[in-house]
Amino acid sequence: MRRLDLSRIPYVRLTANALILLLWVILYRPVYPYLATIFTRQEFRTNQIALIAVVVLIAAQLRRGRLHISPAELPQLHLPGLVLMLTASVAFIAAERWLDINTLSATLFGLATYGLLGLWMQPRRWRQGLPAALLLVGVLPFGEHMETFVGYPLRLATARMVSSGLGFLGVPNLGVDTILIFENGLSQVDNPCSGVKSLWTGGLFLLAATWIDSRPLNRRWLLSGIVFAALLLVSNLLRVVVLVGVDHVFNWRLLAEMLHVPLGVIGFVMACLALVGMLRWTGNFSPSAQVDAQISPTRPAWLALSLGVFLILMALLYTPRVQPASAAGAPVFALADYFPANLDAVPWDLSAGEIRWLSDGGSTPVDAARWRFEWRGTSGSILLIRSRTWRAHHRPERCFTVYGLDVQESQPNLVSPDFPLRQLTLGSPGKPRPLYSAAYWLQSADKVTEDYAVRIWDDLAPQPQPWVLVTVLFDNPVDLGEADTHDLFMNLRSSIQATLEPNRP
Repeated sequence: MRRLDLSRIPYVRLTANALILLLWVILYRPVYPYLATIFTRQEFRTNQIALIAVVVLIAAQLRRGRLHISPAELPQLHLPGLVLMLTASVAFIAAERWLDINTLSATLFGLATYGLLGLWMQPRRWRQGLPAALLLVGVLPFGEHMETFVGYPLRLATARMVSSGLGFLGVPNLGVDTILIFENGLSQVDNPCSGVKSLWTGGLFLLAATWIDSRPLNRRWLLSGIVFAALLLVSNLLRVVVLVGVDHVFNWRLLAEMLHVPLGVIGFVMACLALVGMLRWTGNFSPSAQVDAQISPTRPAWLALSLGVFLILMALLYTPRVQPASAAGAPVFALADYFPANLDAVPWDLSAGEIRWLSDGGSTPVDAARWRFEWRGTSGSILLIRSRTWRAHHRPERCFTVYGLDVQESQPNLVSPDFPLRQLTLGSPGKPRPLYSAAYWLQSADKVTEDYAVRIWDDLAPQPQPWVLVTVLFDNPVDLGEADTHDLFMNLRSSIQATLEPNRP
């Protein structure tokens, strides 16, 4: 008597695949609110535009038959896809448990999903579609993290090379700080060819060109990508050299501002043209399109069952990183008790929408308070955000952008040897006249910094300590180097320090 093979029944195969998909959706449910935030909020508009462009490109390629999926079949034993899915899923569980970095979790979700799709795709089509999957992952907001960890060192290295180069050409007394201030003043133009942004945009172009031109991801491709990144950095270096020369050597400030965007675009386009030529050197996929068709895929029933068991196990093992209370001690509004007597501060309540924005829709514990103040003839507002997680400490530049302000200048200011802060000049988009001055820093019980990388790395400690993000916005442009403003900052630092010391309540 012949044994009944349930895997040959179409409804059984569809049910098995549907269960795998359901378990997959359940496992990665923590990622969906973050993706909804990225692709709906105004401050991520660039990422949203990039996503639309990538989706249009993928849709166009789908119409040409570039991707083939067999959802009515059981999963096949495709080793590269299976390894990618298993590895990324395990890494996702670990990242959620110990790191709690949304962008990393979303990246692992994208990679694992494409690995899972490989179990229903022809292996050759899966390899060809890998750049498309990386494109979708690439539209995530990596720019902020790159700017945090890579951006400033790159700008500093660029400024040093420009200073040395101009000195070699006989242009003396042009220090690194001068070049940094100049570059920061012009680098706020939102285009894809300024500093770190060019690397992100260039990476998307590399993946799109690779996929459209059907180029394999091999060692030559990797070498081409490295050369392309170097060309982008060199073009940015040359742009800064020209702009600094035009502005500081010939004193043609208006011309420098006019040249900023065209020089960036020209350098980016030239690097992309060079990349297109290098991609031809990487070779092509195997011209035999019948290779996969000649090999009958292995679709064992145990693989579908094993996938279900694995996903259930991962869902049971999933443990999000414990979110600490917003901070130890009294609520942050109690900090006003420690303000200096000559600081006239009046509470200014945050709206429900502002609190929701600061707490990422309520998912991040945050303790925030705001005051209007007057200090020795100047006025403005003070915003304090205390939390044990770095997620609650958004960059103030993003807040100002949301409120329609343009960051015209951003540079560090050393109030004292152990007290650095970031000072900002704010204005209206497209208008050179500054409207406001602002400053911010991050403070814990034992350190003060304006570097977000320091704040993020401190959060990886087994017992993260509470930090306070201090943002001071003045009602008009002020000289943040004056003694009166330095006294204000020193007094605020002392007030916050009094509540962060371990022996305080």
